[in-house]
Formats: sequence, C-alpha cells, structure tokens
Amino acid sequence: MDNAALDLDLADLDRFPLPGREDWLKLVDGVLKGSAYDKRMVTRTPEGLAFDALAPRRKDASPIAGRAAGAPWKIAARIDLPDAAAANAQLLEDLDGGADALSLVFASSPAAHGFGLPADIAAITRAVDKVLPELITLRVEAGRFQARDIALALVRLYEGKDPAGLDIRFGLDPIGDFAALGTSPLDWDGLSVRLGQTVSTLRGRGFAAPMVRADGRVHHAAGAGDAQELAATLATALAYLRALEATGLSIEDAAALTEVTLTADVDQFATQAKPRAFRLLWASVLQSCGVSAPAPVAIHMETAWRSLTRHDPHVNLLRGTVAAFAAGVGGADSLTVLPFTQAIGLPDGFARRLARNTQLILIEEANLHRVADASAGAGAIEERTDKLAEAAWELFRAIESQGGMVEALLSGDWQRRIGVVSAARKKDIATRKLPITGTSEFPLLGEAPAPVLAPIPPAAPAPAEGALTTQPLAPYRLAEPFEALRAAAQAGGATVFVAQLGTPADFTARAGFARAAFEAGGVATLAATGTPAELAEAFRASGARLACLCSSDEAYAAQAPAAARALREAGAETVCLAGRAGEHEEEWQTAGIALYLQAGMDLPAFLAQVLDRLGIGRREP
Repeated sequence: MDNAALDLDLADLDRFPLPGREDWLKLVDGVLKGSAYDKRMVTRTPEGLAFDALAPRRKDASPIAGRAAGAPWKIAARIDLPDAAAANAQLLEDLDGGADALSLVFASSPAAHGFGLPADIAAITRAVDKVLPELITLRVEAGRFQARDIALALVRLYEGKDPAGLDIRFGLDPIGDFAALGTSPLDWDGLSVRLGQTVSTLRGRGFAAPMVRADGRVHHAAGAGDAQELAATLATALAYLRALEATGLSIEDAAALTEVTLTADVDQFATQAKPRAFRLLWASVLQSCGVSAPAPVAIHMETAWRSLTRHDPHVNLLRGTVAAFAAGVGGADSLTVLPFTQAIGLPDGFARRLARNTQLILIEEANLHRVADASAGAGAIEERTDKLAEAAWELFRAIESQGGMVEALLSGDWQRRIGVVSAARKKDIATRKLPITGTSEFPLLGEAPAPVLAPIPPAAPAPAEGALTTQPLAPYRLAEPFEALRAAAQAGGATVFVAQLGTPADFTARAGFARAAFEAGGVATLAATGTPAELAEAFRASGARLACLCSSDEAYAAQAPAAARALREAGAETVCLAGRAGEHEEEWQTAGIALYLQAGMDLPAFLAQVLDRLGIGRREP
C-alpha cells in the first residue's frame, strides 16, 4: 500500500466527535437492562463514601506536586531478620538486587509482626556492615519508644561522615508508639518535649533529612478506612509540627523534617488517590499555618498487612502488584512491598526477591514513573482524591476538637470510630460481599505450604501501665476468621457429604456453591448423586458425619424430606440444605434438616456451627 494513502487530513477528525458522558450512560443503560444505576455503578465503602464508576473527566485538573517528574520512587527493602549477621547478608543482597532504600525493622516496631532486629548498638553495627549510607536511603522502623535511642546509636555509628549527605529517616513517632502499645512512659507534654530535644540534637549534629514520622499503618492495620488513616496521619503530623515549633523552628523547617507513611492496599483507585489526597490535606494545614507555598511532603508507602493471607499465599503476589502499581502512579516517594509469605512467617530470600522485582518491573519495564501525577484529570481518581480529602478533613477537625490525636486515643473515641468501620468491613468479608481470593472464594485445600525461614511466634503481651494508658490499636488480617476455622477443621478431619439430588442441571450450581463454602472453612467435601436411597448408601460408605443436600427448589420440594430422613437413618448427625426453606421450613425441620447454607449469610458463623456440631474445638482469632 502506498504510504501516502495512510496520510490523514486532520480536518477529517471533526467528523468523529468524541463521545460525551451521556453517550456512555446510554450504553450503560443497555447493559444494566433496567437495573438501577446507583446500585450497580456506584461503589460504597465501609466509611460511607460513594464513588461513581463513570465519574466525568476533570478537564481543568492540575497535577498535584509530589515526587519529582520522571524520578522513580525508591525501592525500600524490609530488613527484619532477628540475627544481625543474616540481616546484613540479606540487605547486601537486596541492594545488589536493585533496592536503593533499606527499612531497618526493629523487633519493637508495630510492623515487625513477630520478628525484627535487636535494638542494640552491636546488632545495628553488624547489620549495616559494608553499607555505604551516602548512596541509599536508610529508614528506621522502631516502636515502644526506642526510635530515639536507635537514632542516637546511628549518629555515633556514622561519626566521621558528612551528616548533610546522609538520607537517614530516623522515624521518631511517639504517638504511633502510644497508639500501637496503648501505654506511654510519659504524658504528651513530656513526649513532645523529648521529641523536640531529640530533633534538636540530630539537627545540631548536621542531619537534615526528615526525622519525624507520622505513620498511618498502625491505624490501617487495626481496621481504619482510607479517610480515617489520612485523618489520623494528618493529626499526628500536626502534633509533631507543634512540638518542633515549640523548640524555635519555623513551620517550614518543621515540615521539612516530617515525613508520613501510608498503606497501599488492593483497591487500586483508593490507593492511587490516597497520597494525592494527603498532599492536598498537608498543603491546607501548612497554608492555615501561614506557609504560602508549601513544599510537598515526603510519603513512604507499604503494602497492606491486613490484606495478606496465609492460604494460597501466591495470590499475595497479585495483591502486592496492584498495590505497588497504584502507589507508584499515585506519587509515593518510596515503597515497600511486603513479601508474599509475610503472614506465614519470616520470608526467605526468594519471597524477598519477588517483592523487589515487583517494583523493578514496574519502574524499569513499565516506566510508571515517567509521568508526573499520571492520575491528574482522570474522573474516577480525581473524585476519590476529593472525597477522601473532604472526609479526612472532617475527621481531622473532629480529632482536633478533642485536643489532638493523643486526646482522641485517650478518650477511646478514635478506637470506637475505627471499630465501626472495621465491623462493617468484617461483615462484608463474612458474607463474602467482599471476597478474599484463595480464602473465602476459590479455597485450595491440600495446598503445599510456602516455605519461610521461621513461623510467626506467639504475640507477647503488651505492658498496660504508664503515664498514659488507653486501648491499643491491635492489628488484624481480614482472612483470620476463615483461617482459624480452616485450621481447626483440618486438624479435626472435618468432612461434609454433598448429596446431589436430581439431574446436573438441578444440582450443579448449588453443589459448587456448597463445596466452596465448606472448603473456605477447611471442611473437605465428598459428593454423590442419586435417589434418597442411593445417597443414603453412599453416605454410609463415606465415613462422614455431616451431609448437605444440593439441588433446585423444585427437586427440594419433591425429594428433600425423603432424602433428609434417609441420610439421618444412614447415620448423618447433621443434615443441612443449600438454599432457603421458605414455606417448607416446618416440614423440613421435622424431616431432620437442621441448617441452611445460603448466599449472603455470615459464613464463618455458619461454619462455626458446623464445627460445633462435629465436636471440633476452635480457637478464636
């Protein structure tokens, strides 16, 4: 073909007008086939926020200043091996494998999850041996009010180097320590004075990188919604600005010494919007303090602990990839991807390498960092950014009206607010409105366990006394209720006999639903098809003690009572039915049907009943 034939007259493009929102809505109406747009195309969060799937484009939107245009985010490798020599070998491997930042996770950190470095100078020295701090970002993650001592230890360790050339993030976060621990050795006045003194000491030694950290992970891991995480982080950061201002620093200088950490979760749009929303909130706070042109705040992000699963853990690789993509596009300055086996135990080198490579591929091959604020103007992301910022601002004002983050924690009001949102999310998990792949949906019984260096040890009891005491923000994972049931069921050898009545057209849908539901709780399934008499014979041979009838409503009406009686006579201790009893409840109860497995029910509660009837003990998560 002649190349000239491929040339287009740009004027011809006017004959193809761009579709507008109304054109898209007409197409959507055709797909919905009479269903309400608000029910099918609007997402509602546990915090009560509503997001339109077809939010209009923001033509006048401007990029939100954050990470420098074209600059990749820093890949922060998590160093949490308890043995300092092993930690050193691992971090050198991480740096050689492409990481350009290290997060030194100490055993005291709320994010340590059972492991972490010892907080002593000998261990720190051994762990960072052969590391050139001038070439990387070094992040300290400590808890139990140990960050100050660790910071001073690092200062002594790096004496002789130019501190202005070192990017060491000391991670001073006393409010985060208090929130996670539920107690503090000092009241807030004492903590804020000590914070100011520590910052003054570090600045006096010549260090200039952000030293104070407002960490949203402790709130997110305890069940907070995205707006709640943003509000708590902002209120904590403001408390630190005030503490530093009391030492004589200007607000601009105090802001430059403050960084934040946010959670990157599996909701891509929410995670993209979260750092953008926080930058808007931060700018509003600083402008209210008289700063006319606020500099962008440094934002580190880490993938969500609460979204990790112990079963089918390779799905965590997908979760981490979605979260990493969203954090990178959303403008995070640095990012840690939790290894996919983190919820099982101490990750091995392979799991850690995949966590690094997830980011390397997004940067080096996908080039996600090339565009500054790639989300600018996208209707769905702009809507989430605005609504998250608005909701967080109202929550932030409520926190401030109580006297600040510490007072909100002391009163228990903040824990109550998180509890409301967390309970709504847990309900969605239990009813599988919010499914967990590999756990509550598509469970894989008999899977080979993923290798780890060590299993997670039992949690140590936290101290309960101090100058300040409140209810701690305890972390949990969304999959825990199902995991606890699955562990008990598999230890007890729980099995259910799936009794399929009628033709495949009658029973296939409900039998598949029942198998998935039982296996989500670790209950193995055996299936047979036939008449009530044939099912009774198959049940006797199965060795099971529990049977579940599966078929169509029509087949149930004709055969369920006879089948239930036959199964009971064959030795079934409990007979359940996949579906609803409706008008047949009394008749079917008389026939021996005791439980009903239904879509939209509280599945962990149903499975707990099943295990109780089988006499299998379970431990609450």
